[in-house]
Amino acid sequence: MISIHPKKPLPTKWTAVKPIAKQKHFLITKVALPEIPYGTIEWIEIEAVHTKMPQRIRLQELRDESVWCQGWV
Repeated sequence: MISIHPKKPLPTKWTAVKPIAKQKHFLITKVALPEIPYGTIEWIEIEAVHTKMPQRIRLQELRDESVWCQGWV
């Protein structure tokens, strides 16, 4: 399981194991902060490097090594 520090995810680089809409490399651009002050982050926004298309995904999905790799592979 990939560990992600909730205060320092920006702008980390990620590689999709299987390309998403022919895109493989992404950057985290936004973090949806929880409504409760000490709640957990559930959603993030990633942006494809080449097309700049944003996509909102669950942080739990990003931690799944069968779907995402940290860094550009």
